[in-house]
Amino acid sequence: MSYAKRNNQRIMKKLCFVLLFLLIAAQGAYAADKDPNDPNRPKNPNGLNEPNDSNELNEPNEPDYLKEPNEPNELLHIKWNAIISVLKNKDIEQKEKEKQINKIVTPYFDFPLMSKLSLGREHWPKFTPPQREKFTRLFTERLKTSYRNKISLYKDEELLIKPKVQKNKTVYIPTELISKDGKLDILYKMRKVEKRWKIYDVEIQGVSILLTFRSQFDDILSHGTVQDLLRRLEEPPDS
Repeated sequence: MSYAKRNNQRIMKKLCFVLLFLLIAAQGAYAADKDPNDPNRPKNPNGLNEPNDSNELNEPNEPDYLKEPNEPNELLHIKWNAIISVLKNKDIEQKEKEKQINKIVTPYFDFPLMSKLSLGREHWPKFTPPQREKFTRLFTERLKTSYRNKISLYKDEELLIKPKVQKNKTVYIPTELISKDGKLDILYKMRKVEKRWKIYDVEIQGVSILLTFRSQFDDILSHGTVQDLLRRLEEPPDS
């Protein structure tokens, strides 16, 4: 196994742990490709250039009790507290926890945009509309499979949410995940989709989940075809 592949695997393990709280059982939140409404390309607080891709999302209906003020910092704070409340409830079985967290989380991730950015400008045009829809579904399913069974990893970590930084149409929310073993710097990137703020990327210690996936997909597509990548995504993940 190459050093780059081993390094990617280590990065993905960290990403799995952090995104547990926001991506558990994120199933079915995808849509066919539509005309793009690209966000601007500001620099985030870490000095990284933002991608300039976008995709619209058909939003699911949300029960009244899940609605909240549409302010990014407050939104993230409320969602975190709701997820922790479910995770700490010893009277709820794991399947029910997954179901409840799915209801809390799914509307607030822009999975279509995440899918598009994970391929990048070089590879996205190679996909036909049906292939794009299939890729988005499989990519979302891959996230779901990676995170939904990791509820047991929660060990009373705390999330310190810092004030947002807004650059044009993009909002960055720096946070720290604090545990007895130390802390991780996490940066949530959000943009507005049909009047709702949605997360479209997460950085951990400066490492972007989208760029990590893009590296993996680029390796497959550089040596194979679109169908090869789709077949790989249909296979069970390594972990």
